[in-house]
Amino acid sequence: MAQPQQSDGADGTGAGKPPLRVGMVGYAFMGAAHSQGWRTAGRVFDLPMNPELAVVCGRDATAVRAAADRHGWTDTETDWRALVERDDVDLVDICTPGDSHAEIAVAALAAGKHVLCEKPLANTVAEAEAMVRAAEEARGRGRLAMVGFNYRRVPATALARRMVAEDRIGALRHVRVAYLQDWLVDPAFPLTWRLRREQAGSGSLGDLGAHIVDLAQYLAGERLAGVSALTETFVRQRPLPAAPAGGLTAVGSAGTGEVTVDDAALFTGRFASGALASFEATRYATGRKNALRIELNGERGSLAFDLERLNELSYHDATEPAAHAGFRRILVTEPDHPYLDAWWPPGHGLGYEHTFVHQARDLVHAVAEGRAPEPSFADGLQVQRVLAAVEDSARKNSVYTPIAA
Repeated sequence: MAQPQQSDGADGTGAGKPPLRVGMVGYAFMGAAHSQGWRTAGRVFDLPMNPELAVVCGRDATAVRAAADRHGWTDTETDWRALVERDDVDLVDICTPGDSHAEIAVAALAAGKHVLCEKPLANTVAEAEAMVRAAEEARGRGRLAMVGFNYRRVPATALARRMVAEDRIGALRHVRVAYLQDWLVDPAFPLTWRLRREQAGSGSLGDLGAHIVDLAQYLAGERLAGVSALTETFVRQRPLPAAPAGGLTAVGSAGTGEVTVDDAALFTGRFASGALASFEATRYATGRKNALRIELNGERGSLAFDLERLNELSYHDATEPAAHAGFRRILVTEPDHPYLDAWWPPGHGLGYEHTFVHQARDLVHAVAEGRAPEPSFADGLQVQRVLAAVEDSARKNSVYTPIAA
């Protein structure tokens, strides 16, 4: 692979710093969010390397060129294999549906690239295991791999993790978390790739459940040991899109196709310490657009976070006298809060897009320092095992399903 040249800082950032040349596969919702992260990180944080938006890939040449122009990418490709082999790409960022994650990631690591892969890591445990093996082999050659669970990068959740690690709530007793959306409530909504198992792997479970499983384990600082689950698909036939893709075929004269993933997942879990957890992930919570809420109860206190108020963290210190104890709001905008020393004065809040800026920042530092980034592919595999156990439990309607190590 060609050696990186020093950046000339032509865009006003990174002068004299080695570049980190990014090639991104996929340019839709997550591609736009990742583009924002790469484009902004070096303008906000003092990074050891200068991220460069080298090339973006998509199958439609006209559409990918338009996306490149809109988001600031220098060049385009229509075949991810060509992108992976380019000498002017140091890191491959995978923002495609789950059915292609494993193939692209394994090929990119074998080609000597660092890899960032969107969540969930893969569609199956076997695919995720193959990705972990590839990442471990690449680590020996100095190449790093990270999975993109961006909600770890909300300053308030990072502060919550710090407080749990500092033993501010004591031994953990309960975790309860819900991720609620409503974009599938209308039965006339078309059959997109997210509703087909062969492309998405699962429905709300992989799309939303992966986030809340990772966030719960991250904040708790420990892993789930077992789960008991229910899943449901409320609308099983949906209209085909105007231009069917992905091998979909009309079913009957109505032009509909089968929904092959879950619409909602509800499950309980037990952490290794014995703490109990409850999870809800649904795309049928009428009126809820992107509502993620998590609460942790410990022997000496509690923490609660609501994504719709993402600059705030609620904290209850149970060691205070009952006469004036209770939940209090921490406005997470101080410069000594996670990530915030580089942003605005206290009281000036951040938003969803900043999580991707923080993700890019953390990965650039890891690459520059040769340090294993978090969450790793191994972390992504562990979440995949939890998702598989949830599906297995839902099929069996069992009381308790162990998670394989």
